[in-house]
Amino acid sequence: MIRSILFSAFLLASGSIFSQNLKTVSYQDGTQKLNGLITSNSGKKLPGVLILPAWKGIDEEAKTAAKELEKEGYIAFIADIYGEGNIPTDNASASKSAGFYKQNYEAYQKRISLALEQLKKNGAVSNKIAVIGYCFGGTGALETARGNLPIAGVVSIHGSLAKDPTRKNETLTTKILVEHPADDQSVSKEDYDNLVKEMNEGKADWQIITYANSKYTFTNPQSPDYNEVMAKRAWNHTLMFLKEIIK
Repeated sequence: MIRSILFSAFLLASGSIFSQNLKTVSYQDGTQKLNGLITSNSGKKLPGVLILPAWKGIDEEAKTAAKELEKEGYIAFIADIYGEGNIPTDNASASKSAGFYKQNYEAYQKRISLALEQLKKNGAVSNKIAVIGYCFGGTGALETARGNLPIAGVVSIHGSLAKDPTRKNETLTTKILVEHPADDQSVSKEDYDNLVKEMNEGKADWQIITYANSKYTFTNPQSPDYNEVMAKRAWNHTLMFLKEIIK
């Protein structure tokens, strides 16, 4: 009897572990192969969240977010922005690769759009999709809004807020949440003010939450900037926003 109970408990635990596995989804941008990751609840009709990773590509922070979102009842898909054979191996190559997509924002928007298609193909309800992004991915979340891609909302998590000043401010139809570390030295006051101006002129539904005593990568446990208290608050704010717009 005891052995049977223990075995059943093992199966339940194993099922929980297996349910948290992320599966590779390969897709194309022309001749470039892309390899994203999707949660194991794919195929079900559920709200979806696209995750845009930081400048080195799919990392542990993005994978953890996907698994946590699955627990909350979302299908989560982590986009591959760079593509097979182009994943940065160090800070210098990551800076170069991310810089290319920041400058060539239409190429960035296209890669995001292709990832959104994969999320829908894997079961996400088309009118219940949001995008969240970390660092470089936070920039991508804002570019998703700027491109007026067909989603309910975006969350930019310690992303770069700057936009090429030659680009005009356009109407922004998606809801926007910006989670901004107060001590992020990579974001100037001018960048911050210009984003507020852009969102106001775009008549956006927007909100900026600023986290005290927090530097650039404050949500990443692997970063020396990690602030556990503020990271948990930021995640709770993300969940609250997602629940409002797509649950």
